[in-house]
Amino acid sequence: MSTIHPSAVIEDGAVIGENVTVGAFVYIGADVRIGDNTTIASHAVIEGKTTIGKNNRIFSHSAVGTIPQDLKYNGEDVELIIGDNNTIREFTLLNPGTKGGGSVTKIGNGNLLMGYVHLGHDVIIGNNCILANGATLAGHVELGNHVVIGGLTPIHQFVHIGDYAMIGGASALAQDIPPYCMAEGNRASLRGLNLTGLRRKLDREEINALKAAYRELFEQGNPLQEVAQALFENTDSEHVKALSSFIKTSKRGIPFIRKQIDS
Repeated sequence: MSTIHPSAVIEDGAVIGENVTVGAFVYIGADVRIGDNTTIASHAVIEGKTTIGKNNRIFSHSAVGTIPQDLKYNGEDVELIIGDNNTIREFTLLNPGTKGGGSVTKIGNGNLLMGYVHLGHDVIIGNNCILANGATLAGHVELGNHVVIGGLTPIHQFVHIGDYAMIGGASALAQDIPPYCMAEGNRASLRGLNLTGLRRKLDREEINALKAAYRELFEQGNPLQEVAQALFENTDSEHVKALSSFIKTSKRGIPFIRKQIDS
């Protein structure tokens, strides 16, 4: 049985699952669907065509599903989809998609969005990511799984960030960050592999393969695309293949300090 505070406003048509808790002065729009065992704290606003999965925690003053901050938006049918087991902290702002970007913003499972995080229109986030306080993702940004974004970090539109990557706090990111890598600075550039995160997930042999691949890609001064292609063709490591494939398909380029080759 759900627990709904008498001051909450839930429009006709909204679908509320089992064991959902809705706090004081919450507003839930007519096209919202909320899964079982989700908790919504006081003064949160959930509107638009928004689907929220099970076991989520949405904290006070969050604005979830409000229209995109895109001047081209003209009332089209757009959507926000949130998976299971996410924590969405105070004053977060999550916008749905736009017609020009696939019409869907999608958040996976097990993510932590800390206070004042903003996800722009058409953002795609995988599973088990952590976005620290004040992280700001512009439209069309894509994050893989197990990504960590430091606090007060803005990310430029259309940037892609691969699995297990980490972006340092107070950075400003304008280019793609490959999986398993760490970046920081304004503008952010690669600083090495995210070894702390990798040691929690991969065995030593795979980490050593990634270390060798990183050196070949970013520390030898050779053409990046050629090295990525050679690594992809010659490695047996699925993680090195993933790293190389990401680089080969990057549209915004990879930010790193290029080593000068002695003539």
